Amino acid sequence: MECSEEDCDRAAVVELHIPWDENRHVCAAHGRVLGRQDGVVADPRTEDGEDLLG
Repeated sequence: MECSEEDCDRAAVVELHIPWDENRHVCAAHGRVLGRQDGVVADPRTEDGEDLLG
């Protein structure tokens, strides 16, 4: 799965849970930036979409 951010073709490795919007699957770089917003929870994912935290 590719990063959901516009003009990014990296693999999505993080799922962002965003209270005011739909969840997004993003690459590590976008996950670091977008995950700093208040209320956003970043969940690490494997390349096949499995949740690393169980």
